[in-house]
Amino acid sequence: MLVKELKDIISKFTPITLGEMDEVKLMNRVDTKFAFSFTAFKLILENLKDDYKTLEIEGTRTPFYRSLYFDHKNFKFYRDHHNGRTDRHKVRFRNYVESNLNFLEIKHKVKGRTKKKRILVDSIPDVLEENHLAFLRKNISPDIDLEPKMWNSFHRITLVNNELKERLTLDFQLTFQWKETKIEFNNLVIAELKQEVVNPNSPFYKLMKKNIIRPYRLSKYCVGAIELYGVGVIKYNRFKEKLLKLKSINKL
Repeated sequence: MLVKELKDIISKFTPITLGEMDEVKLMNRVDTKFAFSFTAFKLILENLKDDYKTLEIEGTRTPFYRSLYFDHKNFKFYRDHHNGRTDRHKVRFRNYVESNLNFLEIKHKVKGRTKKKRILVDSIPDVLEENHLAFLRKNISPDIDLEPKMWNSFHRITLVNNELKERLTLDFQLTFQWKETKIEFNNLVIAELKQEVVNPNSPFYKLMKKNIIRPYRLSKYCVGAIELYGVGVIKYNRFKEKLLKLKSINKL
């Protein structure tokens, strides 16, 4: 299992708790994403241990996440991203498995900044309940009408910079599923650097530049939507090149 391959490396990091990580919540931030292979990931992770601490939850440093994404019937959230709208939303329920917490989350992207809002919920439903709708109506639109579109799961390593106000999430063993269709990206790692403003002096940013790994813009939700629904349901001509790149990385 991929998690076992990282055990020795991640054990070298100083741990940090959820409570200690509150200082770098960064609910209003700039996100910079990168993609690379799991093989490269092991070398990259080894080079970060002196500059970052790692989040440890219930004794694990590679916690498991499950998300259920919602969208309009006509995939408006996906289409807004595909069409390059600078003001767009994503809605998901997320289950933090080890801590047994569930949240309904809204990610609002406005002119390059990500604003995140969430509420604690008891479980992840197939149909939105009244308290969920009230939260979405207040923060997105009074006439919002959404339906579940896909499940996404992955393991995550969360790193917190020792000096700078930034977090780094590293997602691997990605799976997208809806009904009987399941797509796996087992050799792809998605990294997301979260900062108040883009700071190229970040140790991770410098490491990406050194390894000629350039930032890319494509969300996990969009990747999953394309893979699960594809031609005839959603268009993805603007994402084709990026998707081909991710698939080529996954084959390395």
